[in-house]
Amino acid sequence: MEPVTTAAAPLDGLLVADFSRVLAGPLATMHLADLGARVIKVERPGSGDETRSWGPPHSATGTTYFESVNRNKESLLLDLRDPADVALAVELARRADVLVENFRPGSLPSLGLGPERLAQLNPRLVTVSISGFGTGAGAHLAGYDFVVQAVGGLMDITGEADGAPQKVGVAVVDVLCGKDAALGALAALVRRGVTGRGSHVEVNLLSSLQTALVNQVQGLLGAGAAPRRAGDAHPSIAPYELLACADGPLALACGTDAMFRRLCEVLGAPALADDPRFATNTDRVSHRPALRHALETRLAAGSAARWAEELTEVGVPAGCVATVEQGLQLAAALGLDPVVDVVDDDGRAVGRAVRSPLRFVPEVPQRRSAPPRLGQHDAALRAWLRDPTPRARVRDPAETSPAPDQED
Repeated sequence: MEPVTTAAAPLDGLLVADFSRVLAGPLATMHLADLGARVIKVERPGSGDETRSWGPPHSATGTTYFESVNRNKESLLLDLRDPADVALAVELARRADVLVENFRPGSLPSLGLGPERLAQLNPRLVTVSISGFGTGAGAHLAGYDFVVQAVGGLMDITGEADGAPQKVGVAVVDVLCGKDAALGALAALVRRGVTGRGSHVEVNLLSSLQTALVNQVQGLLGAGAAPRRAGDAHPSIAPYELLACADGPLALACGTDAMFRRLCEVLGAPALADDPRFATNTDRVSHRPALRHALETRLAAGSAARWAEELTEVGVPAGCVATVEQGLQLAAALGLDPVVDVVDDDGRAVGRAVRSPLRFVPEVPQRRSAPPRLGQHDAALRAWLRDPTPRARVRDPAETSPAPDQED
């Protein structure tokens, strides 16, 4: 067997200035940190990121909300009402490769930290601005995930058909927007490798949500079919929903006619696959209530776990509804190693976190630094920013000459 080699982390050597808070921005910068970038998180003195107080639940070191999106970072305290601290913020931006912020649109330019000014100071800087509703007519609107789920249409298609609209069980719009922000930053870095210059990327919660509505929004745009709440049922596939068994629900997803035929065979009812009401997916969607009744009548003969096992054996996607803890246990049983220990500056394990979903071949180092305490690195970072003698920024490994307007 060939020996396993370890490559450098993809973003090793890049410096990210994180001027964001709450969820979307910190998630984006954590992704960059997981990929090897050095991330300096700028926080308000005294209180820091709002999520440091968003609990319960609390861990031994802080709120789990904050810890979920702030590992592998350093904490710098800057009061952006103080001219001396603003000067340090500008110096950090001048040394950085990427700057991520989610201030209300128009706030940072008044401090000399707008993208145009920063591009003059650091032409290679990639800036990423995250807002709730864009920088135009919606610039004054506060961006909170719950509200965006409501006004963006997600809640209208979530919940039982005859029930009230519901939000998704996690701040999914913030998560989607955070991933879009990270994607935009990476794309801009690739472009910088060609042009030698950075660029400004804008993302907003509403646009990230509407892009993520995929088939639901395209059904409206392409066929005039307005999406409607349907509980767990899929609008275009059947059976693709929760179905009742003897002891609880079974998640069943038959994406092809061949899968449906195998399902019917496992249930001891092969004739169902030839029933003209169920012969094709379109037929099954059109006769969903009758299909559900026919399947649940047969599923009532056994437990959800039994049916999940038998269906999985013949290639029909099925599973029991699990808790979050059971989901992590499944990932561990499959060898995915979903949880890692996070360590303090002395290498001692101080907590646990979900591992980055990205795996590389050859393997790259997995960073496991615990989320920083408020101001943990403040003194060292202030000294570094005030010292004109060190190299002003961490350079790209492929860079062979000094970037314009920056210290070498």
